[in-house]
Amino acid sequence: MVRYSKWISLLAFLLLLAACFMPWTFHADINKSFNAFFTERNMYGKPGKLLLIIAGITTACSFVKVLWLKRTAFLAGGLNVAYAIKNFLLFGSCYRGYCPEKQIGLYLMLVCSILIFIMAFLPEGNVNRVEEPKS
Repeated sequence: MVRYSKWISLLAFLLLLAACFMPWTFHADINKSFNAFFTERNMYGKPGKLLLIIAGITTACSFVKVLWLKRTAFLAGGLNVAYAIKNFLLFGSCYRGYCPEKQIGLYLMLVCSILIFIMAFLPEGNVNRVEEPKS
């Protein structure tokens, strides 16, 4: 699994990209579906932008064999998972006595974010350390 961690991370990023365009919730009271880039009157913002930027940083860091970039991937992956959980709770929560119907995109977004974070813990091969010059 470690051998393919960067490719699994890339696949999860592409699935996250697709999940951002899938419907996340359906609101029957206004008869509309919300996704990562569309909400009624922009009430929830556009979380897809930040999700994709942070997930892209995490995925890109997995392809470079530099130690500090691997550690940056941990931080970015953790932030991405936290933001994904926040969006899962925000989009799926009830308001004014009405609970929206959760769609596949919301679940896929959460799973892909967690998978990208897990793959950040499995770096491939040897990691090059930057050596300090000896004086």
